[in-house]
Amino acid sequence: MFTKYGYTTIGTVAIISFILIVIGIFINNGYIRYPLFILALLLIAFTLNFFRDPERIVPSKENIVVSPADGKVLFVKEVIDEKFLKGKAKQISVFMSPLNVHVNRIPISGKVDYLKHYEGEFIAAFEDKASERNERTEIGITSLKGKVLFTQIAGFVARRIVCDLKSGDEVKIGERFGMIKFGSRVDILVPIDWQEKVKKDDKVFAGETVLFEIP
Repeated sequence: MFTKYGYTTIGTVAIISFILIVIGIFINNGYIRYPLFILALLLIAFTLNFFRDPERIVPSKENIVVSPADGKVLFVKEVIDEKFLKGKAKQISVFMSPLNVHVNRIPISGKVDYLKHYEGEFIAAFEDKASERNERTEIGITSLKGKVLFTQIAGFVARRIVCDLKSGDEVKIGERFGMIKFGSRVDILVPIDWQEKVKKDDKVFAGETVLFEIP
């Protein structure tokens, strides 16, 4: 299964790959022909892998926050959030490599009460300062248990953030809502008394891995 966010890119790459193969067929020089075939296959294979969108099973437990993204945990730390939570918060940052699934999912059910996009830089997403300097989209959800703020952050390679949400939307945990094309990072901030369930360098999966439990 492939995400709808990648149909245009998949189509474009498929056309380019087809052209490379056709060119290779009409070239008699094997030193050029076979590299063109290999390049075409690598392009389409990478693109299909990047835009894959597997089904996920959301845990049936209540009072949890699941990961919005696939990847590896970069940070687990305490911060001060003045935008949405208005005070001390816990933050988990998830880094997505180009090989991860890049479709993002809702971390907790509730209402979108805060939504803001920032233009910015494209420094490496694993840098701590990327959360304040890079292009990003911030999303705040008010749930029955409290507020959650999460941010899609573009990186050095990623140049396109896709977010289907609008302010006022009612959302459900585990639903797809967008992606960051060609990598990057997602930050999740929750109230300070919520209990983190992962640690630095853990692998997490969007819609399935529990990041926090709510007391």
